[in-house]
Amino acid sequence: MTPLVVLMGVSGAGKSTVGQAIADALGLPFADADDFHPEANIAKMSRGESLNDDDRWPWLAAIGAHLAAHRGRGCVVTCSALKRVYRDALRQAAPDLRLVFLTGDAALVAARQAARQGHFMPASLVASQFATLEPPAADEAAITLDVGATPAALATAAINALQEATTP
Repeated sequence: MTPLVVLMGVSGAGKSTVGQAIADALGLPFADADDFHPEANIAKMSRGESLNDDDRWPWLAAIGAHLAAHRGRGCVVTCSALKRVYRDALRQAAPDLRLVFLTGDAALVAARQAARQGHFMPASLVASQFATLEPPAADEAAITLDVGATPAALATAAINALQEATTP
């Protein structure tokens, strides 16, 4: 199986942890969306300022280019992809991508974000991410998983759903 997998959701949902576990299990390369941000975005978030669409478009284009470069080989990438228009931009670059949406209780996610060490995204921005979030619509065929489960259970559930989707 060589899927292009995008783990989406708000910061602190566990995208990087679960994404790395999926990539390891499937033998696919892993990329964290944080690594695609220009320094100006990181500085802005570090100051506790939310990104706007103008900040996000170059970042999304870089992630889309990464996905497109891995078509046919597969990869796992994290990306908040909070709005439908962002996901549509990623799908333009990689029409066959599969979304894994990590969702859950805002208080749990905020607590996880607050406990993160050495990350530029402050817990104060989690509420703005939930406010911006447009959950995937039915036509996006996202695999939706509740972050109340362990990362290992989430990775297993995602892999099983991905395999079911590719089984004739």
